[in-house]
Amino acid sequence: INIEETFHGLQRAAAAAHFPIKNRKSEIEDSYIPFEGIVLTDTFQLSETQGEMEEKMFPENNARVKRQKQSPIRVVIGNPPYSVGQGDANANNQNLKYPILDERIRTTYAAQSSATNKNSLYDSYIRAIRWASDRINDKGIVGFVSNGAFIDSNAMEGLRACLADEFTSIYVFNLRGNARTSGEQRRMEKGNVFGEGTRTPVAISLFIKNPDKVGRCELFYHDIGDYLDREEKLGIIHTLQSLNGLHREKKWQRIQPNANHDWINQRDPAFEKFVSLGDKKDDEAKTVFESYSAGLQTNRDAWVYNFSQQSVVANIRQMIETYNSQVDGFEQIRLGKTKQELQALAEGFIDTDSKKIKWSSSLLDDLLRLRKGVFRNEAVRTAVYRPFVKEYLFYDSQFNHRVYQLPHIFPKPGIENFVIVVSGVGASKEFSALMTDCIPNLHMHDTGQCFPLYLYEKDEPQEGELILRAAEGELVDGYRRRSAITDSILADFRAAYEAKITKEDIFYYVYGVLHSAEYRTRFASDLKKMLPRLPFTRETADFWRFSQAGRDLAQWHLNYETVEPWPVEEHHSELLQDPTTEFLVQKMTFGRPTPEQKARGEKWNKSILHYNTRITLTGIPLEAYDYVVNGKPALEWLMERYQITVDKDSGIRNDPNDWAREHNQPRYILDLFKRVIRVSLKTNRIVAALPALNERL
Repeated sequence: INIEETFHGLQRAAAAAHFPIKNRKSEIEDSYIPFEGIVLTDTFQLSETQGEMEEKMFPENNARVKRQKQSPIRVVIGNPPYSVGQGDANANNQNLKYPILDERIRTTYAAQSSATNKNSLYDSYIRAIRWASDRINDKGIVGFVSNGAFIDSNAMEGLRACLADEFTSIYVFNLRGNARTSGEQRRMEKGNVFGEGTRTPVAISLFIKNPDKVGRCELFYHDIGDYLDREEKLGIIHTLQSLNGLHREKKWQRIQPNANHDWINQRDPAFEKFVSLGDKKDDEAKTVFESYSAGLQTNRDAWVYNFSQQSVVANIRQMIETYNSQVDGFEQIRLGKTKQELQALAEGFIDTDSKKIKWSSSLLDDLLRLRKGVFRNEAVRTAVYRPFVKEYLFYDSQFNHRVYQLPHIFPKPGIENFVIVVSGVGASKEFSALMTDCIPNLHMHDTGQCFPLYLYEKDEPQEGELILRAAEGELVDGYRRRSAITDSILADFRAAYEAKITKEDIFYYVYGVLHSAEYRTRFASDLKKMLPRLPFTRETADFWRFSQAGRDLAQWHLNYETVEPWPVEEHHSELLQDPTTEFLVQKMTFGRPTPEQKARGEKWNKSILHYNTRITLTGIPLEAYDYVVNGKPALEWLMERYQITVDKDSGIRNDPNDWAREHNQPRYILDLFKRVIRVSLKTNRIVAALPALNERL
């Protein structure tokens, strides 16, 4: 519509310049010519069946549709939308499906991808690339301004492989601006050319098919640069004007993709020679751990997590009551319906009031099966939600969307286990690891994966329950416990170092190596695209140094609530000395910067913390902020999570002061901040003393 109006505007301008004033109006009206190239349609629907297409078009549009489908299109340009899928089951607005187009993606991009989760390959902008590549057939140009995640995303390796196969030349101008990163990487990404409303990176791409060109695809890449705001990026684009500008300035970098179809941030070949921590695709592969699990994905965090045990119980009881009433109501209307009809019936039937219930696809499936919910007191557990942040959790396979293998790691309260939680494959944040003895949330680390010390199975599993291996190991409260470290890797370590090494020694060796600054820097690209892999140090002494460092780190990270608080200065206002309210927190803030800090561009004085309006901490050692976990300093996780919040959809209040009240520890949050200062400083010193990897080849 914009194109047609612009086309008509040009006609008006031409007419105004050509015709006398007295005849101008009539001549302009008579000169109107419709832009016959316009087709009002869902572009992706054009690749579907003709019958479905015609049913959705206005009759007067059909001729244009047919003409366009029969035309040899050679150029496709656009700014396709970015949309992976429906984000909220309560919204009840499932994305449109394109069976023919999505089948093309499945047999091309998805078929060449080794990623476990391939949902992002059906993002609208990826569909646009697939559609456009097919539409120009064997000759033409596709030019898109799009989400730039495809350049380096692990899930997009199949897309990158196909692009290199299907096109003869590719030009990618990376404008950066990824707001889903954090820390230094976020500062490097900085401004987005589309403003703050866009959180994804942006790229300008040209994909060219030239049948006269022989040889492999030529790939040209240019990164706009680090630390640039929106105006600076737009200024560069304005100066360059076109591809010719990049040619003139000799900005293009010629890229040779590697065997993994990496374009940038290519993996280190040495990394793949190490032993993987785990592998769920190849049962025969040698791994360090027998099994591992993603963190807990609830899809209703506001309902099942809370700092208050009483609130968790009240919230989930209300939701179960609402859900069970929905089951009763659905049972009355489902009779006589086919299996295909039931899904649509359920989606139209459910109460989507977000103040009563939070739906997910798994809970909707339970509704279809008429499976009722049950509240169990023992399901209320302590969990770690974010680094060094514990909350209460209703831990239940029905009301938690995905529990993965966690029931074999944390089977019931009181049974001990430790897990090393690491950043997941494709995480936007820099790699890190943190050990915990509680059920970890999926985003305690970004899409975190959890490697346990022990695995548990019921001594006498019930019919239909998953059995990982035959019962063996120590009997603990009705469960058989065994080490998660494999026998084969234990044999390899003992042979390599000719020492009496235990599986526990290896567990802590892993934790020590994962904290190595050298390991994280050298293999940063690999750790974004693959699970961690474990090198063997050349010297036996270095094995023991890494293992002991892992033990020391574990002691600080597991016992962070009980270590001695760091002795910062604590200033209290004398206006109020009521112990029941003195230590309440709403939102912690840093102090204002000094003139010297302002001159350096710093926004805050992080040596000062305003805990609340009555209490201020001073003398916080700045090196404590150097301990970064899951993308930000551990201390800043406390500042972010220990504040009163109200969920905008459900209206549920989450008050961290409730944790202190229910544990009868008024100073819990204040002392926690001081304790994590000590943990951060100790972690920094242990990491700094780690030896070089000096791995065996």
